Amino acid sequence: MESAAGLRERKKEATRQAVHEATLRLTVEHGFDQVTVEAVADAAGISRRTFSNYFAGKEDALLYGEERQTRDLVRAVRDRPAEESAWTALRAAMAQFAERVSPPERAWAVRTRLAMRHPSLLARQLANHAALERDLAEAVAGRRGPSGRPVEPLVLAAAFLSSLRIAMRMWIEEDLAREPSELIDEILDQMSCRFD
Repeated sequence: MESAAGLRERKKEATRQAVHEATLRLTVEHGFDQVTVEAVADAAGISRRTFSNYFAGKEDALLYGEERQTRDLVRAVRDRPAEESAWTALRAAMAQFAERVSPPERAWAVRTRLAMRHPSLLARQLANHAALERDLAEAVAGRRGPSGRPVEPLVLAAAFLSSLRIAMRMWIEEDLAREPSELIDEILDQMSCRFD
């Protein structure tokens, strides 16, 4: 029974990933406004109804890869040793996460640039970031701050995510010239004096 459930989940994940990749490819080729859900479904080899079972719209399908990665980051924070300070846990989880996933590539930059130009995508991405901020705040709640003082989890999560967004925006604006991890470390180092 467990293996059947595991197989079913892997098939669902494969379908989600195929739809995400088809959406990204079609958006790069034709522009976000010209891509329809029907075209994405056809490109992914599924029906329109199946698309709707997985995603509410093309915005969700396009941003799926980012959403999956954010869930993995939250899980990595939750799995950090309880004795670590909140900021240390966030940084260590980010480093651990970065080792497991390949560095952001042009596809990530394309999604981010698209989101900056399309209000519906930007709105969906902002909603995703708000949810991530809340989830990270819950993941660090109860951890200590500088000198063992309590921290406000939501402030800490917001500062951490703002640091990541600044680093990734710099990466895009520098036309992917440096490694993303280098920029992330640089920005997080600047923030560290405030939180650890």
